[in-house]
Amino acid sequence: MSMNIGTTTVFAKKSLGVEIIEPALTPPTHKIPTLPAKPKLGSSKPKSKRRDIPEGLWTKCPKCNTMIFDKELDENLKVCPKCNHHFPITARERIHSLVETCTFEEMDADMSSVDILKFASYESKLERDRKATLLKDAVVTGLCKIGAHRVGLGVMEFGFMGGSMGSVVGEKLTRLIERSTEKGLPVIIISASGGARMQEGAFSLMQMAKTSGALAYHAQRRLPYLSILTQSDYGGVMASYASLGDLILAEPGALIGFAGPRVIKDTTQAELPPGFQTAEFLLDHGLIDAIISRREMKEQLITYLDFMGSGKKAAAS
Repeated sequence: MSMNIGTTTVFAKKSLGVEIIEPALTPPTHKIPTLPAKPKLGSSKPKSKRRDIPEGLWTKCPKCNTMIFDKELDENLKVCPKCNHHFPITARERIHSLVETCTFEEMDADMSSVDILKFASYESKLERDRKATLLKDAVVTGLCKIGAHRVGLGVMEFGFMGGSMGSVVGEKLTRLIERSTEKGLPVIIISASGGARMQEGAFSLMQMAKTSGALAYHAQRRLPYLSILTQSDYGGVMASYASLGDLILAEPGALIGFAGPRVIKDTTQAELPPGFQTAEFLLDHGLIDAIISRREMKEQLITYLDFMGSGKKAAAS
């Protein structure tokens, strides 16, 4: 039984003939805190026993899958100690591995490319690679000493637009060859390039003739020219100065050719032989003279320069 007393609703409760009036209860408006649910046993994922390897400490060899401590890899000139795989290195690292301390005199360091054809996005790519490599273009040139021999050295940087040969690369190499010819010095060019730079069109193709002409004058003076092929060498670079050396050397596993194997296969509709366009394949077929590990390159270059220099002295006497 219910009654209205004023504005408050109350309920009358009968118990053994006696009516007891109780006010209605209002439910609480605030939330009652609840205890967190007890986790079920076995519901959480077990922690992995494998430890995460911090970045920048180890490198995985792409050939043998060995994990190599980065410090050990650097001390080994970026060569895998297990399978002899040669990792790519920068032009500055290569110079440091070959040249006597404090003897490298860089030439034309501030020479940079111009977007003469107004090719789309060429300027932005140049700026991107300048920041990434800290170089103005894809080659570093200069005079230096390797062992007791003073030489003209040019080293290409694959990280700068794939080491492509534009007008600056051709001009810097030509100036290096001409300076070495004037001073009676041997020339060593270390190539790592995908070929001529398409963004400069015919201007890049002209560098093939220019560098080859400079090497012809260098050869007339009976001065040695050593060409070293590394990483990959294709297109206009391989069709010009890279294949004109008195000695053509290569690092193990270097890829060498004019067009890529996929293009050749699609054009000829023929299966290519195993190892096609590798340094080992081309050594067997007579295109290159020797394959030399990066760790032994400096010692071998000194031996070759000793031999070629002694021949020149004997001819002069």
